[in-house]
Amino acid sequence: MGRLERRYWAADIAGLGIPRRDRAGGRYAAYVPDPLVARPFALDGDVAADVADATSAITRLDLAATALTNTESLARLLLRAESVASSHIEGLRVSAQRLLRADVARAEGAAVNDETASEVLANVDAMAYAVHGAAAPVTVDRIVEVHRRLLMHTDKARYAGVIRTEQNWIGGSAFNPLQAAFVPPPPEAVPDLLEDLATFCNGDQLPAVAQAAIAHAQFETIHPFADGNGRTGRALIYIVLGRRGLATRVTPPVSLALATRARDYVRGLDATRYVGSPSTRAATEAMNHWIAFFAAACVRAVADAESFERQVQQLQTDWQTRLGEVRADSSALALLRHLPGMPVLTVSEATRVLGRTFSAVNRAIEMLLKAQILTPVKAGRRNRVFEARELIDAFTALERQIASPEGDTRTSTPVRSVPDRPQRRQDAAVFEPPTRRR
Repeated sequence: MGRLERRYWAADIAGLGIPRRDRAGGRYAAYVPDPLVARPFALDGDVAADVADATSAITRLDLAATALTNTESLARLLLRAESVASSHIEGLRVSAQRLLRADVARAEGAAVNDETASEVLANVDAMAYAVHGAAAPVTVDRIVEVHRRLLMHTDKARYAGVIRTEQNWIGGSAFNPLQAAFVPPPPEAVPDLLEDLATFCNGDQLPAVAQAAIAHAQFETIHPFADGNGRTGRALIYIVLGRRGLATRVTPPVSLALATRARDYVRGLDATRYVGSPSTRAATEAMNHWIAFFAAACVRAVADAESFERQVQQLQTDWQTRLGEVRADSSALALLRHLPGMPVLTVSEATRVLGRTFSAVNRAIEMLLKAQILTPVKAGRRNRVFEARELIDAFTALERQIASPEGDTRTSTPVRSVPDRPQRRQDAAVFEPPTRRR
């Protein structure tokens, strides 16, 4: 059963320059969750319906995202939007234009001096790895690799891909866990909990959306790394969905929806950390509340993605009108089709993506400049940079949905509260493992 493990934090008697309260020793309680593999889950009827709606929405997006001639372009843009939103939840804020320009500079081998943009680009890389090879089994090594890619090029590189061997905590003092809002499991419990999590993620007893919701909550509870747990845990969502055959082509920006209700997000996660049996009414209702919240975020994410796709489709229609009559196999039309995947570009990048000659791509860019589809950013004959500002504006509008009416979303400190408990319906769906450990 989920339990609190009482521990003692030794006083820091050598802590010069640290306030007495932060140097103090004392007792604290680390939370150790139940393993997932042998745990039965019961979904209320309404929650099961919410999960079915989310599954249907994600499937629809994956199958119907055909408005763009190059669907990969939409996938790349939405992957960036998801990474921006996931980073935003952790307090990393960067505009779409800054991110895209930094991405181009990195692709050209230039130094990226924008530290925040670099961290968000690392999140894009980690997310791309997470969704790659969607049908592959979930392993601890795969999760660790997502984390390694997230931090390997940041100032926290020493933590990249390293499972923690020390106690961590959320909230309170930076020096001890005595006043923390939440203390994850002791480090010696982490390896077994991660193995259990990976095994659970490879099962098929639950609907995929419910499985992803539970896996994400368990990962955030384990908090297996010294830094980057939130972003890695949100990448795990797509590993689970991908293995179950959902979101294999297009990534719905679930973090965008979660970020708009950041306080409810952390409260929902925190409420799943029950003490006692997972079969109690309170534990079951808290888990149902979290799964319903997560399913609603998935539905909202799909709606955002579909709206964005329609905007991009309309942009491409307008661009073709401005471009005028061109050959179907022209480099200009080929560039226009790929433009959503690279709203900021250089001639060399476009040459690589299109697989055409440098001179042909140069001529295509000149045509798009004349049609006011592209705008020059950097003057000069070498490494010229161009951007599709209308597309960046559409991307920025999508990103602005992150802004929460609840206020600042920087803190990840859970607020310990129990959600309103909905009335249980009798037609609940009960999911149990094939065999239960005793």
